[in-house]
This record gives sequence, C-alpha cells and structure tokens, in this order.
Amino acid sequence: MAVIPVELAGRSYEVRVGRGLLANLSEEAAPFLRKQSVPIVADDNARAKWGDAVEASLRAAGNEPRWYDVAPGESSKSWDSLARLTDWLLAEGVERGDHVLALGGGVVGDLTGFACAILKRGCGFVQLPTTLLAQVDSSVGGKTAINTAAGKNLVGAFHQPSLVLADLDTLGTLPPRELRAGYAEVLKYGVLGDAEFFDWLEANGTDVLALKPEALEYAVATSVAAKARIVAEDERETSGARALLNLGHTFGHALEAETGFSDRLLHGEAVALGMVLAARYSARRGEMSSEDAARVTRSVDAAGLPAEIAALGMTCNGQTLADHMLHDKKMDAGTLPFILLRGIGEAWLAKDVELSDIAAFLDEQLQAH
Repeated sequence: MAVIPVELAGRSYEVRVGRGLLANLSEEAAPFLRKQSVPIVADDNARAKWGDAVEASLRAAGNEPRWYDVAPGESSKSWDSLARLTDWLLAEGVERGDHVLALGGGVVGDLTGFACAILKRGCGFVQLPTTLLAQVDSSVGGKTAINTAAGKNLVGAFHQPSLVLADLDTLGTLPPRELRAGYAEVLKYGVLGDAEFFDWLEANGTDVLALKPEALEYAVATSVAAKARIVAEDERETSGARALLNLGHTFGHALEAETGFSDRLLHGEAVALGMVLAARYSARRGEMSSEDAARVTRSVDAAGLPAEIAALGMTCNGQTLADHMLHDKKMDAGTLPFILLRGIGEAWLAKDVELSDIAAFLDEQLQAH
C-alpha cells in the first residue's frame, strides 16, 4: 500500500492507495467512526458491487451502516439532489464532529463533499473512490460542487476530506470505457509537469489499463502525489499553481457542453481530447514542438481515447465551442486563462489568449481532422 500525505496547514490528511481497503474499512477509517451509526452516500453501481464488503466490515466492528443511494451520472449533481441529501443527513442526526462516507465516483464525491461543506457550516467526510478518475483526481484536493443550468461545477466549496481510501480492487469492476476515461487524468499529470512519468506511461500505459498490480499502483500513487504537491502549494487556486490541473479542461468542458454533458462524451474523454487540443494550439503558437504535440496525440489515441474532434460527430463550428467557454468558472475580469504547454511536462498559465483565435483554431481542427 502507498500512503500519500496531502500537507495542508492544520488539516493534513492521507490518501491510501492499495488493495482490500474497503474490506478493511472499519480499521482504516476507525478514527472517523465515532458513532455506532455511519452515514454512507453511494451511487447505485458502487453499492451493488462494493456495498456488501463495506457493510460487513462496519458491522463486524459494531457499526450500523445507514445508506443513501444516488443515481449515477452528472444529473445527480443538482440543487434538488443536494437538498434531498442535506435533508437526509439532518434527519440522520449528523453533527459537525461526524463523518459521512462517500462511496462511488466523482459525482458522489462532489455531491457529498459539498453537502458536508454546508451542513451545520461544515462536517467531516471520508472519500471512498471506486473509479480511476475519482482516485487520481476528484477525491483529492477538496473541490466540491454541483452543476446548474449555467454550467458544470459553478456552485461549490473547497472542503477537504479527512481521509481518502483508493481501493484498487474496485477498478476491476469498471467498464473498459470508464477505466480509459480515468486514465486520461493519469496521463494529464505526465503532460503537465512530469516528463519522466509521461515517458513511463508511454512504455507502461497498456499495463496500467490491463490493471497489472505493480503498474496500476505506481500510476495511481504517482498521480495522487502530483496532485497532493500542487494542492499543498495552492489549495484554493489563487497563485496559479493549482490552475495547471485544468490542463485540457477548458477545451474539454466546451466539448462536454456541446454534447449535453451526456454519455456521448465522458469527462475523462473530454479532458483527453482537450489535452490534444491544448498541445496542438501551443504548437500553433510556436510554444511547443509539433513533435511533442504529436506524442500527446499518440498517447491519447493509444489509450483508446478520442484524439480528434471529428470522432464526436458534432455539427457545430469553432465559434460555438468558444462561446461555451464564456461560462467557464475561471473567467476573470472578462478574460479566460488557458493552460498551454512549452513541452511535455511544462504546462503554464497563458492570460493573453483571445477567444476569437481559439474559435479560428477550432475551425481548423473541425475541418482538418
């Protein structure tokens, strides 16, 4: 098992990466289970696959699991879902010193974390991520949010978990497409700040996707450590360091919006294609070599992720996609910073990008590929 600390002033916590963590939940999370009753928020899929293991561990320790089921998918990150969950937590008598368990992917983690951030002005929670994307990205760092009619993740709070248990056994039950979508976030850490890790993924990515134990643990632990370092440096995204984690996301969110935030394009798939676009746009500006941009494209394609806009079958133009970016939560004083690349492992925050140029670039991509 790998243990990665997330070092925050007075609020540090651990991310544990290994096997059998859910089966041993009562021991792993013992300091946070102060009452007999333990509230657990779980998506239907995660509970069906892992609920018995969680329940058996808790009951063996004398705890009583109390389940709240959430439908899978982004539609559960809504005002209505948030209201229902907070009402349930209040009815369960959750106090500020208690901890709520969040079992599932990023949707459950975001929804539960936000509910815990606002419940009685803040109670604790423990992340039990069961998808690769959640294990390496959304469960670490304290960003919690819901979606609104105006866009994705526009209402939320920074609220750090007290513990993250990334049980690698859960990844064996993921559909292949969802596993690949999570791998996009693994690849992102190499592209944005670790050229050696990117090299390693070029050589070993197929082993990670095949869930070979040593490769999988190394990839997840390395990704978590990269995020932990950035979060410790810039917890609330004020210095610019944490913004680098948004590599691929500005393009990706626009693509998600155009495809209706649906299963037509999963979040990780959008990030993967967004990274390709960020690399190509950086090369277009003369800041990154075309060879490095091509390596990013090849790595995305080799993982079975979309590397061309044409693969989405969209009928929009570049301006339509650029217009979606106007709703990005990173907009500041009317400008939108972009995470671009000077090379593999060298991401930076560009504040001089014109959306009209982005629209023209996207038109080129829509026509050329």
